[in-house]
Amino acid sequence: MTQPRDPVEARADDDTDLYEVSTWEVRSVLDHIVASAYSLAISGARLFLVLLGLVLLVAQVVLGALYDEVVLVFTLLSVVPALLLAAYLWYADVTTNEPLYLIAATFVLGILFAGFAGVVNSLVTSGLESVGLAAGIVGFIVQVVFFFVVVGPVEEAVKLLAVRLYAFRSRRFDAVIDGAVYGAVAGLGFATIENAIYISGQIEGISDPLNLAATGGAIAVVRALAGPGHVIYSAFAGYYLGLAKFNPDRAGPIVVKGLLIAALIHAVYNSLSGVVLFLASEFLGVPWILAFFGFVIVYVGLFGLILLRKLGRYRRAYNAAHDDGPDGGPTADLTEFDG
Repeated sequence: MTQPRDPVEARADDDTDLYEVSTWEVRSVLDHIVASAYSLAISGARLFLVLLGLVLLVAQVVLGALYDEVVLVFTLLSVVPALLLAAYLWYADVTTNEPLYLIAATFVLGILFAGFAGVVNSLVTSGLESVGLAAGIVGFIVQVVFFFVVVGPVEEAVKLLAVRLYAFRSRRFDAVIDGAVYGAVAGLGFATIENAIYISGQIEGISDPLNLAATGGAIAVVRALAGPGHVIYSAFAGYYLGLAKFNPDRAGPIVVKGLLIAALIHAVYNSLSGVVLFLASEFLGVPWILAFFGFVIVYVGLFGLILLRKLGRYRRAYNAAHDDGPDGGPTADLTEFDG
């Protein structure tokens, strides 16, 4: 879709001055003032989000004792699978590899913005408990709705915000597939702080070294299995964010589609995990850790393969675009593939 033009601009000569008739640019003192004010407001809004995320993170560190070196060790161990998956997506990028400074910034923003989701989830959970909608069969149904309406959409939105706020605006974000890479890194940041909070809560008050090691190790294993899911969910959303960048006339629906896909996969995972563990332990006698391991391998593995197939399709299109160019070079009209 081409940029629409006013009839005056469309019919006028190139030398005709149409400033504030049908075109606009920064010329006058007032123009400079409003342009600067707008830029400052946008920059201020971004800074406010980052500072607010930092405040929430500091509160979590202070109140949740996340600074404990034991929590740090178990957290690092718990994110190894998610880290390896995100690193693979970065390495497998068929275009130019994304710079480490953008990767690091996206990871940090994923950590900071996780606090937004934590606040929303906690407030809604407290509200449901206060009105007696958190127990029994009604509580189970409400919890499933909660996963689909609150947890999935909110958590995937804040992870996508971590990409949109900084990396998306960089010139190095120059291919659709870059969105999947940065989305995965944002998911890694989110999983890191989420794992730290879970581990901190589980080992709080345990002083016996053997009990501490056993409890911390067990929760680290569970969180290690859950971490790759965050990477995959946000990689889906990030891919569609990348697609939106190169289709600005349809950007809104494309971003919503990506968020919807990520949120649905996320919410279904949350909803099924408890059911599967209950059925496996109650009716099959399978230990819960084995049931959880099997469920994660099947569910996360399935959507991981779907993600890789999507990225593989991009890779084939990228290679075909380069092979079809003159002397095997890239074609000029497929700029979203150029690295």
